Amino acid sequence: MSGFKFPHPLVLLVAGIALAAAASWVLPAGQYERRDDPATGRRVVIAGTYHRVAPSPVGPLRALVAIPKGMTDAGSVIFFVFLIGGAFTVVDRTGALRSAVDWLVRLLARREAFVLPAACLTFALGGVLDNMKEEIIALVPVMLLLVRRLGFDAVTAVAASLGAAAVGAAFSPLNPFQVGIAQRLAQLPPLSGASFRLAVLFLALGVWVWGTMRYAARTRLAPAATAAGPAEPPARRGAVLGVVLATFAGLVVGVLRYGWGFDQMAALFFAMGVVAGLVGGLRVGGTAAAFVEGFASMAYAALLIGFARAIYVALDEGHIVDTIVRGLFAPLAGLPLALSALGMMVVHAAVHVAVPSPSGHAVLTLPILVPLSDLLGLSRQVTVLAYQYGGGLCELLTPTNGALMAILAAAGVRYEHWLKFALPLYGTLLGLGAVAIALAIAVGLR
Repeated sequence: MSGFKFPHPLVLLVAGIALAAAASWVLPAGQYERRDDPATGRRVVIAGTYHRVAPSPVGPLRALVAIPKGMTDAGSVIFFVFLIGGAFTVVDRTGALRSAVDWLVRLLARREAFVLPAACLTFALGGVLDNMKEEIIALVPVMLLLVRRLGFDAVTAVAASLGAAAVGAAFSPLNPFQVGIAQRLAQLPPLSGASFRLAVLFLALGVWVWGTMRYAARTRLAPAATAAGPAEPPARRGAVLGVVLATFAGLVVGVLRYGWGFDQMAALFFAMGVVAGLVGGLRVGGTAAAFVEGFASMAYAALLIGFARAIYVALDEGHIVDTIVRGLFAPLAGLPLALSALGMMVVHAAVHVAVPSPSGHAVLTLPILVPLSDLLGLSRQVTVLAYQYGGGLCELLTPTNGALMAILAAAGVRYEHWLKFALPLYGTLLGLGAVAIALAIAVGLR
């Protein structure tokens, strides 16, 4: 075991594609019928309609073709990542980010113990409110500058950003892409059970913040000195920071009020990079060169997103996604009530590996599980909790989560190093979710 070396993330994802293709030769092809759901605006499965379809085994050529198809499917996210990388490389070239981080470190002198909890809670709030995930890629350069300036490593940066956001999203009482869509599918009132979820959320965040700070304290080194930035006047750097802050303000308004997607967000960051480069004195040529450098730095992260999506493409083309879901959830009907609920949580974690989209996961599984829960006498609210905790927490680990792999790549963190940090906390949080589900059953949460 001491000689074992964890596979490269790209090797891991290609193996996942090969496994998905191989499964299409073994598992029976089948599908549920689907309908348009006006409550969610999505196509959802119809419970009890599973039927066999003509086999569609994915051979070697189709498995390879799944890779460019995955990149096409994830095109909006991939180009979002490229434009973010370019824009923040431009901002970094102006020296504004380094100046801002130095200023913040000086401001927090002798108060450094508050930096990580504050960062964790800020990103967790993004997860609670809006399932923040890919958007964090834009903030990786800032987080890396901050934690290194304080003597922490890149794992700490990912834990305080993506990790905290994933925990906030999984335990959120109002995340529209997880609990919100799940409650609509279960025909539950929005925000129902919010006080219960909020109490569990506070406990979960306490666990994550404690784990992050404990790791950071154990691995802390001497604070890194920042390289001297360009000799632009401070006012010019301040103007660049003003452009960045205005961009994020516009991002929040666009996402929450106008329902922006990745295309609109990518366009906003491209505009930010152009304006920041010109305001920061890089001129047109320097701004363009910085964009090109930023695109190159994000190529690996963008590729991982496409390869991760290709796993789902292979499963879908083999018509075995619905077969897997049906096969995983069918045995739960014969279990006692509490074990059935806990089994749902565990199975949701397995399903999320194949279907890493939280909303896609919900519309695939909840219409099947809600009727099953009614037959078992299990509260629909508990069914939604099992989906939240099982699928949501899986966002911390699964390599098919393109955002996770992209953020790890952008931060320079190896996947196995992340697993070494996150697995113990994941187990603790999964245990907390199991206790919360048992308590919800005991108190009759509706």
